[in-house]
Amino acid sequence: MHKTQASLTPEQASALHEGLVIPAHPLALNERRELDEVYQRLLTKYYIASGAGGIAVGVHSTQFEIRDPSVNLYERVLRLAAEEAEQAGLQRPFIKVAGICGDMEQATKEAEISKGLGYDAALLSMGGLDRWSEKDLLRRTERIAGIMPVIGFYLQPSVGGRMLSFAFWQAFAEIDNVVAIKMAPFNRYQTIDVVRAVCCSSRRDEIALYTGNDDNILIDLLTTYRFETEEGTMEKQIVGGLLGHFAVWTHKAVQLLEEVKRLRKQEGSPLSPEWLTRSVEITDANAAFFDPAHQFAGCIPGIHEVLRRQGLMRGIWCLNPQETLSEGQKEEIDRVYRQYPHLHDDDFVKQHLDEWLRLASQP
Repeated sequence: MHKTQASLTPEQASALHEGLVIPAHPLALNERRELDEVYQRLLTKYYIASGAGGIAVGVHSTQFEIRDPSVNLYERVLRLAAEEAEQAGLQRPFIKVAGICGDMEQATKEAEISKGLGYDAALLSMGGLDRWSEKDLLRRTERIAGIMPVIGFYLQPSVGGRMLSFAFWQAFAEIDNVVAIKMAPFNRYQTIDVVRAVCCSSRRDEIALYTGNDDNILIDLLTTYRFETEEGTMEKQIVGGLLGHFAVWTHKAVQLLEEVKRLRKQEGSPLSPEWLTRSVEITDANAAFFDPAHQFAGCIPGIHEVLRRQGLMRGIWCLNPQETLSEGQKEEIDRVYRQYPHLHDDDFVKQHLDEWLRLASQP
């Protein structure tokens, strides 16, 4: 074990296993495509006030270009979010998750930076490592887990992920200080692989499962997975979500998860078909934001557009000038806004926006 290995507090671990809404934190820029520090802080205030159980910073929604030497924003945006979480003085557990990527050297460096800034866990991406063997990926995970708690990440192949075997996830689950796995393969077969692998692991009770499946968020959260293992019948639930979808309409996402938790306690009660309808509504809204119609090309600007409409961002600028809304995407966002008013939290934002902006603007 790494002599300075960090771990979650018992309160954080308990909250993680009970289930949290963890938004993937976007990057607020001005028209010159420079960091807009006031609105960056404003976003963090919004997530905390919405009841989110944590934030994930330096992830896909924060834009991978923050790591480019010419941009050099990785440490700065992580620091801003950490400062806001500290200033909030929360009396409830709150988990700061740092996005970690790259080869062994880069991942180790990012983990050390994150730990130094007080982050609680590393969301370890395996994107861009296609030539690495599964054994190499496991060694990399062990290295990072020796520094701080790790949340595994099964990323869909269409945005840079890769297929990973059942045996890989079983071995992954056995690594000390792996505390959770975010499943985002957008694929039922691969999602089941991960859940079954964890159920077959000796550390099954130490690992919390989180959905990143934007196409199946609510069904993931409502389902109890049950498998026969060598040690008998094991059950596991996907307890919360860590995803870009929760970066918008966050207050309503928190309320949704609380409703799901209440349902979980009513074991044996029939599930109303209304939940299946709500699941489709959420997926339909997600399609407008995340732009699967154009292979997710507009997913980050789509998030920005919703936040811009609410006054939580000044514009939809991305570090990459080519990254903008796809053709017809704005109209799709218009449509889901009209069709599902019960899913957005505009009233909540309107009620608090001036106050958050005033606080975010203070030196």
